[in-house]
Amino acid sequence: MSETSQTDTPKTPPPPPEAAAAKPADAKSAPAPEAAKPTAAPSADELLAAARADAVAAQERYLRAVADMENFRKRTLREKDELRQFAAANVVEDLIPILDNLSLGLAAAKQQSGDAKSIVDGVGMVLEQFKGALGRHGLKEINPVGAAFDPHQHECIAHQPDEEVAEEKVISVVRLGYSLNGRLVRPASVIVSSGPAKPETKA
Repeated sequence: MSETSQTDTPKTPPPPPEAAAAKPADAKSAPAPEAAKPTAAPSADELLAAARADAVAAQERYLRAVADMENFRKRTLREKDELRQFAAANVVEDLIPILDNLSLGLAAAKQQSGDAKSIVDGVGMVLEQFKGALGRHGLKEINPVGAAFDPHQHECIAHQPDEEVAEEKVISVVRLGYSLNGRLVRPASVIVSSGPAKPETKA
């Protein structure tokens, strides 16, 4: 009885060796990536053609830059010449009425014989008009009477003692100075005080 039961029990056969090796084979079945093929180096003719093309492009850029520079130079010279010709146009326009008034004053002076005061007043008005016209264009009068001597704006033509004016102060202005927009055009010619007169020492 026991022998019969042992022989009737079915046994599972072992898997064939091909099935056991199937799984590792599947894991390695993906093909390896192919290595990049090296590109062929450009030939000497191709390199020469590329160099010639670069040289032609560089020559064109150079010629274009030279032409632009020449046009700029000509335009600058033309603008500079126009500026020199017409820079004083505004000043001339302001001075023309003064010339008219001087002509009228001269005509009136020729007609009048004894009334000098009216002539003086007329010339004084024209002078103020003239100063105002120049002042609108940046001209400023330098009249430093009583001010400290400034070698940057004044020209000392003499020293003289003065009891009332302190030393190195301007006593009088011989010729007015002028500056244009802050730039000195002509220094004022002045006489400068050397202080009170020193008593003469007896030998």
